[in-house]
Amino acid sequence: MRRVTGLISVAVLASVSASVLAGGFALNEQSASAMGVANAGTAANPENATTVFFNPAGMSQLSGTNLSFGAAVLDIKAELNRDSASARTAAGLPVDGGSGGDFAPFAVLPNLYLTRELSDSVDVGFGIHAPYGLKANYDNDFVGRYFADRTELTTIAFSPSIALNDGNGFSLGLGVNLLYAEGRLSKFQDYSANYAQAQALGYGGPAFEDGYFDVEGDDIAVTFTVGLLWEISDRTQVGLSAQSGTELELGGHATLSNVPQAVLTPGGLSFAFADLNEKAVVPLEIPESITVGLRHRLTEDVTVLAGATWAKWSRFVALDIVSREDAGAISALGGPKFGDPSLVGHVSENWRDTWQANVGVDWQATPSWALKAGYAYDQSPVNEHFRTARIPSDDRQWLTLGARYGDRDSGWTVDVAAGVLLFDDVDVDEREYTVDDEPVAGAANFTGTYELDAWGASVQLSRAF
Repeated sequence: MRRVTGLISVAVLASVSASVLAGGFALNEQSASAMGVANAGTAANPENATTVFFNPAGMSQLSGTNLSFGAAVLDIKAELNRDSASARTAAGLPVDGGSGGDFAPFAVLPNLYLTRELSDSVDVGFGIHAPYGLKANYDNDFVGRYFADRTELTTIAFSPSIALNDGNGFSLGLGVNLLYAEGRLSKFQDYSANYAQAQALGYGGPAFEDGYFDVEGDDIAVTFTVGLLWEISDRTQVGLSAQSGTELELGGHATLSNVPQAVLTPGGLSFAFADLNEKAVVPLEIPESITVGLRHRLTEDVTVLAGATWAKWSRFVALDIVSREDAGAISALGGPKFGDPSLVGHVSENWRDTWQANVGVDWQATPSWALKAGYAYDQSPVNEHFRTARIPSDDRQWLTLGARYGDRDSGWTVDVAAGVLLFDDVDVDEREYTVDDEPVAGAANFTGTYELDAWGASVQLSRAF
């Protein structure tokens, strides 16, 4: 039996920067109806207009015009075990400082989706959502402040889509995701090695105060989604959704403060301190991904769901800050250290491809109420040999519960869901590397163990018109 989707009108949505510490910087919290089953089977389970995100082919199984909107909240408690932490400057001196506080702030992730049936074989849709995000902000006295202070990525996607069906249970969906992204990276700058060199040359003045490095930028990019959906029988269907990758080039300015500069005076060696500015870009890889899903109705009231997602996070080899000037003042300092004169900054990442697997169940307990539960195992792409204080990530497990209430009089459906994220403690042993992944000269290092736990919740309103 055919179910069809609907067109979307224009909507504006405010997006709040999101925090995530596993699964790279992709965000799973896109739909309360999907969260209830830990996103299991989403490529094959078009419950409502959120299928625009999960598999645009699913629009062909909705009827008329469909609207879904809501928001998710994500609260990650991420703290460094101070007793496990230590750091040294480039000159080999111990760094005093604290744990950095709970550096992952509370996040709110809104979304809106709309679909419309144009004909028996064509449906169109649109979505506004936040597919990627990251936010971390350490206290200023963080013991690892020479490696990380602020890390921010905020992304909003505008996703028009179309679905075609053959009337015999097979559908094809196509989507375009227009991404707008803003990012920021900052850290404190250690000048202890410069001071040691100055002392060797006879300088007897006070120690150099720390500087501060900060870079901000934004960009627009496009990815594409292709989805397939097969209705094998009245009880079973399978789906596949694939998304292309792209590269964001977050262009803006980098600044570095309090840079010591030698000055020869009649009284001997002295130093002035300058603030430097340079045009820069931060390339950021967005991975290709493929999701498969299965939906099977065991009984009239019980549906089981399963799925898996593969993502090509190995595209993310390094977090580079690249100069956009021929002879930049900051890259003249950083480039030789990292082995590339064009680099303002460089962090070796060497991320790996990942899998996420999930299962869930949907029980229609009464004509109005449905109850849900789900489990997902989500691999982290972070290479443990290059794990950083910016993203101290490891594999996670996701346990969720959800409920759906359908009001027959008004036609509105309300979905609510909540879940916990389970992490093991995460060890970080960070140092600076060249572009060839060789340790940079100097003793700069940060080590510590992070204790992570998190919960999320979501609410969503949906209606077919």
